[in-house]
Amino acid sequence: MTTPHEHLHPISGIPGPRIGVLGSYGGFNIGDESILACVLGCLRTHRPDARLVVFSRDAEHTRLHHRGVDEVVNWEGVAQSQVLDALSGLDLLVMGGGGILYDGEARRYLRVVRAAQARGVRTFAYAVGAGPLREAEDREAVRDVLPKMDDVVVRDEESRLVLEEVGVEREVTVTADPALLLTPEPFTDRMMRNEGIPTTGRLVGMSVREPGRAAEKLDEGDYHALLADVADFLVRRLDAHVVFLPMERHDVRHAHAVLSHMTAPEHGRILNGTYSPGQVLGFMRHLDLAVGMRLHFLIFAALSGLPFLPLPYSGKVFDFARRMGAPALVGVAREQAGLLLAEVDRLWDEYPQRHHELRSRVGELCGLARETCARCGVLLDTIEGMGGAAEGIDRPDGLRTVESARA
Repeated sequence: MTTPHEHLHPISGIPGPRIGVLGSYGGFNIGDESILACVLGCLRTHRPDARLVVFSRDAEHTRLHHRGVDEVVNWEGVAQSQVLDALSGLDLLVMGGGGILYDGEARRYLRVVRAAQARGVRTFAYAVGAGPLREAEDREAVRDVLPKMDDVVVRDEESRLVLEEVGVEREVTVTADPALLLTPEPFTDRMMRNEGIPTTGRLVGMSVREPGRAAEKLDEGDYHALLADVADFLVRRLDAHVVFLPMERHDVRHAHAVLSHMTAPEHGRILNGTYSPGQVLGFMRHLDLAVGMRLHFLIFAALSGLPFLPLPYSGKVFDFARRMGAPALVGVAREQAGLLLAEVDRLWDEYPQRHHELRSRVGELCGLARETCARCGVLLDTIEGMGGAAEGIDRPDGLRTVESARA
């Protein structure tokens, strides 16, 4: 007898594989939630009979917002035995995607992966981001755990170089961010009116972020004033309204700070409602241009066919700008205001000529994102028995892997 949420293989009638997904999930960041939606979509498409288990930082949020999940396990602030019990029944643990291998965090995620490996669970790194990695404990964890994973896929060349510098000795495949496969959902005119955003005239989207470990060189006052200069310029140049899209809860405070520096704050709005990643992507279809810092804001702009100007604060944004052929200034500082305004002006004027090229580049990256899903599917297909308890065996390369006891 199966449980209510247990999925059976359509031919054999045997319960499908039990797959865990581990990442920075739980509603803290729209980019991470969009990644989770795409990873789950990939797994469900490849194995409709799979039982999907998400290891979340906020289980209640994940249960409410990701309907295709069979089980959610809190992995922060709980007894370690609960996490270990959940790992023991897995056939595969998918780590990522997204930027999770960085100082202070890499060791935490890899501790879970190491525990899964010790229990004979196959492990797959799903287009993860890496860096900065300077702390000894994180570097050691990366060197120890990643070579023992069945496949390691990173989302950009910057991440591959970081892992190489740390000393990871194994093949690492570079693809693209999983969120490139996100499906847009409608963002209606009624939703626009509820936000106080005009449904006629030009709209410019902007994205800000907080300083911190991932953006160590940001000076708050400096970049608030810089973005206010850009917003005011766009109001004048395009006769536009500027809408700030918070991709994370801390972004709201920084959006208010930028608004407070604007000379035309009456032409600025902050998106205040709570929306799914698909709805945020749908909102981008209302915009005429995008300027921003957050990686997934820029990915959403590219998917929506918008002219966009990245404001790089880290390697992952530089890498995406390079792959898209987009202009990318070095750093975000007030003294660059003149250069930045000139780039915005040029972007707007030249976009009609570059539109086809940018769409082609987006298509290439989407193809790479699908490659991650395909590689994960290949690994799933090698797991015999699909759902049985795993036993460790030795691979020819000397690494430890598993085969199902129900082969």
